[in-house]
Amino acid sequence: MTQQSNFLTKALQAISVLLIAATFVGLGIWQLQRAADLKNSLKVATTIDSTVVPLESVTAPREAIPATALNKNVTATGHYIANFRAPNQIDGAGKQSDWEVALLQIGTNSAILVVRGLWSERLLNPDIQQSMNIDVTGLLVASQYGDRAENAPGVISRLDSAVVTSITDLDLYDGYILATSEATRDQKLERTRVTPEKLQSKIPGFYWQHLSYVVIWWLMAGVVLYLPFYRRRVTP
Repeated sequence: MTQQSNFLTKALQAISVLLIAATFVGLGIWQLQRAADLKNSLKVATTIDSTVVPLESVTAPREAIPATALNKNVTATGHYIANFRAPNQIDGAGKQSDWEVALLQIGTNSAILVVRGLWSERLLNPDIQQSMNIDVTGLLVASQYGDRAENAPGVISRLDSAVVTSITDLDLYDGYILATSEATRDQKLERTRVTPEKLQSKIPGFYWQHLSYVVIWWLMAGVVLYLPFYRRRVTP
């Protein structure tokens, strides 16, 4: 009976050791996948496709922007129905300023936010009326998640269609267009254009940091497997 009890104890200990080691190995594999996902997301986030395509060919209103549509150069035609100041925005050079953002109605049912340029230049092209159709070309960018200011009349806290849903019944596109050019049928609208803020992956951490955790997890798995043999060697 004692031998059977000892056998069961050793068997349970062995199973426990294997389960713990397998957990550490699994965590290492998960961390390795996170490193790969981070690398891929950084590639998607920082790759800008120079080909210009119609907005509706890469995304649709009331849907999240597909990963394949991010940083696409798109075109859209419509008329501006609202204008906002977006405070405390940071451009690609790290400069902070207020931006002019307009809501562009496309067709009869949809709209998207367009960053037109600097708020300080909002009075340029005073002859442009809301009834005029504007051809917009620019970079399709994901919505901002953190507020840069407080919502107020004529002010939006961040570049996100969710903050303007209360002022329109139109179907809104996710994200916004960072305009590189605007034109009417008769003229091109000249003004200073802003560059996109440096994009980052939504997966936290750094690539080499994830790889270091892989080594740690697998090292711990090796330690767990080695400990029973070490105890046998040191036990008299």
